[in-house]
Amino acid sequence: MQHHDHVNLLRGGSPHLGGVWADLGAGSGAFTLALAELQGPGAVIYAIDQDLAALRENERAMAAHFPAVTLHTRRADFTGALDLPALDGLLMANSLHFHRDKAPLLRRLLTRLKPGGCFLLVEYNVDQGNMWVPHPLSYRSWHILAQQVGLIHTRQIASVPSRFLKEIYSAVSLQASASKESLETGWRQKVVKITVVDSHDSSDSSDSHQSFLRFTNHL
Repeated sequence: MQHHDHVNLLRGGSPHLGGVWADLGAGSGAFTLALAELQGPGAVIYAIDQDLAALRENERAMAAHFPAVTLHTRRADFTGALDLPALDGLLMANSLHFHRDKAPLLRRLLTRLKPGGCFLLVEYNVDQGNMWVPHPLSYRSWHILAQQVGLIHTRQIASVPSRFLKEIYSAVSLQASASKESLETGWRQKVVKITVVDSHDSSDSSDSHQSFLRFTNHL
């Protein structure tokens, strides 16, 4: 996948701009970069991974392409204790499927997410994996699990075909305990900002959409 494909999978997944996020299992930064583009200047991202070399590559790419976004890298196993502030969003892109017992892990991670905060998931849309993707979960299974761990308003954002394991999907959920009014206001603000950007740069939007379609036809 290319950068615009990662962006399209996350687009529409956060009602706020410039927030504080954690990318769990960030690796060399494919989805860290996509998140940085969508959150914009002033955002703060904590990239968590056990691979130090991958994190260094992540740092170089972020400095080159999104210098106005603050990146903090942490070499750590996110199943353990994490030194993180209260977060506006959590991203797990192709990292949850390495863990069989997902509910306890998610409940622990969600203690760092603010009320009304966003949880973004990117996963293979299957329930049977292989040696490389041992424990994937379909969107249907994720919807059930998200409710069990206290997330609300779960919805699918996008999907792309995969020759590897059928399909990759993205989904967003919200941390409970925020008022309905504050959540609705956040989503309306996000829609307005996207509309303004598209109206002033329709050619870029069209090119990105066409590239995304070309990708989905060849994945």
